Amino acid sequence: MEAASLVRHPTTFLSLRSSRPKRSSVAFASLPFSRPLRRPISIGNRGLTMAVRSEAGAIPDSLPKGAESFFRTVLSNMEKVYLSRNPTAKAILDLVRSRDGNNICYDHFAFRTFGVDGYGIDSLAKFFMDFGYTPREELRFPAKKLRALWFSPPTAYYCDNGTGVDGPFPRIFISELLVDEMSSQTQELIRKYIKTSGGGNQHASLASMSGCLTWEKPVFSDYQVLSRESEYAAWTLVNGYAVNHVTISTHRLKSHIRSIKSLNQFIEDSGFKLNSEGGVLKVSPDGLLQQSSTVADSTSFTFADGVTESVPCSYIEFAERLLLPRYKDLPYGEVKEFHRRDGFEVGNADKIFESTSKDQLTRKAA
Repeated sequence: MEAASLVRHPTTFLSLRSSRPKRSSVAFASLPFSRPLRRPISIGNRGLTMAVRSEAGAIPDSLPKGAESFFRTVLSNMEKVYLSRNPTAKAILDLVRSRDGNNICYDHFAFRTFGVDGYGIDSLAKFFMDFGYTPREELRFPAKKLRALWFSPPTAYYCDNGTGVDGPFPRIFISELLVDEMSSQTQELIRKYIKTSGGGNQHASLASMSGCLTWEKPVFSDYQVLSRESEYAAWTLVNGYAVNHVTISTHRLKSHIRSIKSLNQFIEDSGFKLNSEGGVLKVSPDGLLQQSSTVADSTSFTFADGVTESVPCSYIEFAERLLLPRYKDLPYGEVKEFHRRDGFEVGNADKIFESTSKDQLTRKAA
């Protein structure tokens, strides 16, 4: 298997040029209520829109109250669709609350997309960037023919009070299938469905919060073809822009289960199956990002030709971000999110992707 790779960018992606701009002069955000200078840039053969700070002032790091309320409502509706389809996620959230109280905060929301004809990362990224999110780092997974980009929230909402969708804004992790690298048959099938979507990619966030596909419902034989080459492609065909997973920020919990090892044990003792790919606990090389996840739920899906089959839905993840070495002696009561390890790790993410795989779904619980 080819190794996955991480392309680290400064908060800007102008590293595509020969000279790197200073962080103080550039920020990614696209707030509808501000008028920053906008120009397209290319990220991996794709176009995102960036907003450049003018000399007159910086892009605001917080939202007007109306915009914040609207954004939280969208997140809440995305979460409602996710929980309605994934009983394991709902049960675990209830289980954690029963032990720890109402202290759950989300580390990140994750989405899957088709990286072709405008239906990839860009289609969802625009919505989040419109509300102050910043593109951070690109991750690549050559063996799976995937790439991903994660986005950090506006700084004012990183350490917010509250819990769930009313708490700190989650990071956003969006991945895409590199369709042009797939077989000609798979490319043709994906493009066939994309064409039935019209301009659905312009309304990806609406599709996510309403639980609808933007393309026509597939026939079972097409789903089978995609499954044989890419389980990711098959998942995306039937789930569309639905939330792939949400992640509990374990270190924000208050009881002993704020340690991810304790939380994993608590969840397994309660009868839930965790993704065992590469071991239940996925640990970054620096040891500071530790992650685990359940195995995805399955649901009955009726295909366009009348065939009803079980297909994978979504799962729930857990992440513990440990203190950066320079803050290791900071008193616990003074620790903030920015004192902890940020970002994602390709080795961890590569294994987390397997939460929707047939191997994990059919594996018996330990």
